[in-house]
Amino acid sequence: MTPNQHKQTRSQQREEARAKAKALREQHKKTERRKRVIIQSSVTVLALAVIGGIVAALVSGANQETVEPKNFSFSDGIKIGAGLQAFTETNTPEPSATPDGGFATVPNIKIFVDYQCPICQAFEVPNQSQIKSWVETGAATVEIHPISFLDGRGSPNQYSSRAANAAICVAEYSPNNFFDFNSALFENQPEEGTPGPENAALIETAKSVGVTNETEIADCINEKRFGGWLSDATDRALSTPVEGTDIIIQGTPAIIVNGEQYTWTTGDELVSPARFAQWLQQVAAK
Repeated sequence: MTPNQHKQTRSQQREEARAKAKALREQHKKTERRKRVIIQSSVTVLALAVIGGIVAALVSGANQETVEPKNFSFSDGIKIGAGLQAFTETNTPEPSATPDGGFATVPNIKIFVDYQCPICQAFEVPNQSQIKSWVETGAATVEIHPISFLDGRGSPNQYSSRAANAAICVAEYSPNNFFDFNSALFENQPEEGTPGPENAALIETAKSVGVTNETEIADCINEKRFGGWLSDATDRALSTPVEGTDIIIQGTPAIIVNGEQYTWTTGDELVSPARFAQWLQQVAAK
């Protein structure tokens, strides 16, 4: 931005996003076929973001009150460290001993997710155990950035945004249970295009991972308290570069470490914990 330019209004940002979505749709029509990845169950899923869902996310949140969550202070993400504790204003997790994860430095793994995204699930479920081990011991930290663009065709009862809101609610009132709640959402993910669990089920999932402040979390989920903020955070993620990089999120999952994005070309590569660990070791050494 030059000194003579002014910050765009929210309306201008939405119009720019719609124009971008239209251009991407037109370009998409010219391609012979969409990029797909094949997960182990042989289900073929789209590897690109659903452009129509991006626009829907912007429009659906336009009139919602924006309530700022207090623990998403890492560029709209929550950071988890040793002991699976969240970094908050009053807590900075420190490992009790020198961690040995095989990394030259302690990598910070940034992951952008949509809880209705099947490719996110394909990555998350097989990689959960090793990521949890690294983070729990302090060998790595992880930043989770929930976004929502799959309401509508991909999520008929707005499960995408409701699940993301529920995750933010857990982060707000029981932050040290966020990692396990995030994992539970992927373990129980509904099939894309089908109605997802209702709010009562999301509340039970939160209770199942041992959250505190159950009443506050239940009210937060039922009110969809952070829906407006989530829409804004999704807008920012899809239109501005990830902090410290020139990467703009084009789809989920987006996994970024030290300014580099993890990529794959086959389903086997996507679901391989060994491949991801090898990549992380290489990036952490740079």
